[in-house]
Amino acid sequence: MSEPSRPAPPVTSTSIVVLTLARQVEAELNAALAPLELTVSRLGLLGHIAAVPGVSFSDLARMSGITVQSVHTAVKALERAGLVRDSSARAGSASAIEVTPEGTRLLRAAREAVAGVDERLFGPGSDPARRQVGEAVRAAFRGAAG
Repeated sequence: MSEPSRPAPPVTSTSIVVLTLARQVEAELNAALAPLELTVSRLGLLGHIAAVPGVSFSDLARMSGITVQSVHTAVKALERAGLVRDSSARAGSASAIEVTPEGTRLLRAAREAVAGVDERLFGPGSDPARRQVGEAVRAAFRGAAG
């Protein structure tokens, strides 16, 4: 008598695999950034401000995909930490948010932490499948960050 056939494994959704991997990466990044008192979200906001000196709150909201109110709250926290300043913070005037020297120093340290996560998750010593994903992502976006 033959064994009953086993059902084939379900087809894996690319979207679910990418989402799962993204959550793993975010958890690793948050753990690496925690000693710097940063999160992935705060780092993203600080990076946007560094990339576009004088950026407005509404532009930051668009770039970050969050509300203007949330950007105001986050920028105020970055300002209290001495990482950014609003050089024209006056009622009725447009804001011009920029990174402070301390924010620049922290961004450098954060880049090192991110590079360590990249190396662990996608570098030469990582799982071959993850290495392939890392190579594919870098290749797909190579000219896009321009």
